[in-house]
Amino acid sequence: MSALQPRHWQLLAALADGAPQHVFALSKMLGLKPQQINGLWQQMPPHIRGLLRQHDGQWRLVRPLAVFDEVRVQQIAAAHGFQTALLNECPSSNDCVLEKAKQSPQAAHRALVVAHQQSRGRGRQGKSWQNRLGECLMFSLGWAFERAQHELGALALVAALACRQALHKLGVQAQIKWPNDLVMGADKLGGILIETVRSGGRSVAVIGIGINFVLPKEVAQAASVQAALSAERKAGVSAEALLDALLAELAALLPVFDTQGFAPMLADYQAANRDQGRPVRLLQHGQTVHEGVVAGVTEVGALRLLTEEGERIVVSGEISLRLPEAAAPAPNAPEGYLLLDGGNSQLKWAWVHGGQIGEIGRAPYRDLGKLGEEWRARSDGISRIIGSAVCGEAKKALVAAQLPQPIEWLASMPQGLGIRNHYRNPAEHGADRWFNALGARRFSSHACVVVSCGTAVTIDALTEDNHYLGGTIMPGFHLMKEAMAQKTANLNRPIGRVYPFPTTTANALASGMMDAVCGSILLMHARLQEKAGAGRQVDVVLTGGGAAKVAQALPSAFTLDNTVKIVDNLVIYGLLNWVEKR
Repeated sequence: MSALQPRHWQLLAALADGAPQHVFALSKMLGLKPQQINGLWQQMPPHIRGLLRQHDGQWRLVRPLAVFDEVRVQQIAAAHGFQTALLNECPSSNDCVLEKAKQSPQAAHRALVVAHQQSRGRGRQGKSWQNRLGECLMFSLGWAFERAQHELGALALVAALACRQALHKLGVQAQIKWPNDLVMGADKLGGILIETVRSGGRSVAVIGIGINFVLPKEVAQAASVQAALSAERKAGVSAEALLDALLAELAALLPVFDTQGFAPMLADYQAANRDQGRPVRLLQHGQTVHEGVVAGVTEVGALRLLTEEGERIVVSGEISLRLPEAAAPAPNAPEGYLLLDGGNSQLKWAWVHGGQIGEIGRAPYRDLGKLGEEWRARSDGISRIIGSAVCGEAKKALVAAQLPQPIEWLASMPQGLGIRNHYRNPAEHGADRWFNALGARRFSSHACVVVSCGTAVTIDALTEDNHYLGGTIMPGFHLMKEAMAQKTANLNRPIGRVYPFPTTTANALASGMMDAVCGSILLMHARLQEKAGAGRQVDVVLTGGGAAKVAQALPSAFTLDNTVKIVDNLVIYGLLNWVEKR
């Protein structure tokens, strides 16, 4: 599975919470010299090796990992009455607890196995469970019930509810997708697998739980604890805190289920059910078997589905739950949106009907009356108002004052529409930069440098396989001019024109500012070209008020050899992409 030795695991556990550790302290702990620790780190898996940052002898990881110290795990588990084994590598944590169950119910009851890596992990419906080291919290626990096996049908729902309640207490607004998937909207946060055996006259259940601690790079439509907290601008939690919260809720609910069944938890489960009261399709082997509205669940955990033929009771098993595809709008009443781009100096908006952008308006924040007038004239059929803003709360309030419907202001996200955001803290990442990247995919399927020329100039890199790598921010042309005027004597003068070899101060100012922007674009393009590899196409997508001037100033040899596109209102296209594909 891996070639990691005990010292590798010890080093990972010491750094897993993301807090800085001095190399001398690590050396003392491991009994190695500092240079030997460097060699040890180079043997880590590539996705972990790149997380390390070193400064003034301090080592830290740029994001935490779900890797544990054995003593701490045992302390956490013991506080909730569990006997624990921490396994760095194993075929399946469920199998480890099942072996104990075959010995006796006493051996399996409250037995907990926490695994860092599994070679044969599995999920519901025979699916394999895939994860990379440190990305997922995985454990299995045993519980011996006095109930018969056939009375444990709702146990999966109880386990899901316990996990959801633990996540909520940590600030993660997870929901449950029947029967026991943990989700954030359409993205999967975690899964639960329950296997039962009859042993010594008791029913022993093995509850296997896997929760994405950090965003799994190789899994589409995934959510994670850290990404969810970051999106809500909340502080992250450690894997130890997550494990502690989960065990506390499980230890509280499982005895109640054993003595009273699922009835005491039924209302809480239905409140946590993502699809309660919503139309759904039920699939079996990829084929739709039922359609209807979710009316709730029964006391044995079955789904109550209101269909055209009446209520159906659907038991858990091979049936999967999916939201129906959105119905196409009627030709005479297409679904409409108002999309808002709240920039630093002005607001832009677009009326969208039937997926098509109509007229785009703009106005400074001091005079948004035009937006209110257009709303009164054009709002028929507008179902949602969705926006991206970097303008601050005061200006957002001015926008809201013109519109009678609530505005859904979208922030930058850890991932979206298949694009992975590598910004260390998406909460501080400008929403305009993120939606520019999403919008760029309408105009380039290759690696591309996305440039926005507004109050600030942002130059971002997007790989061909949809990794947003981040980018640079520099003052826009007006801010550069202001800085020169305020901080430099004799330069508070009109800006001239751009020339290759300017011979007047006014032209030198204009040319210097343009060279700074163009030079930054060329540098980012060269970096992305190097990453993409020789022969791979790297495009440039320009947007903003200064885009045309920048495109004209780029070296002619560069524009001949590369695709350079000017796209007005790129944020609007990014918002439209988001609305259409969500």
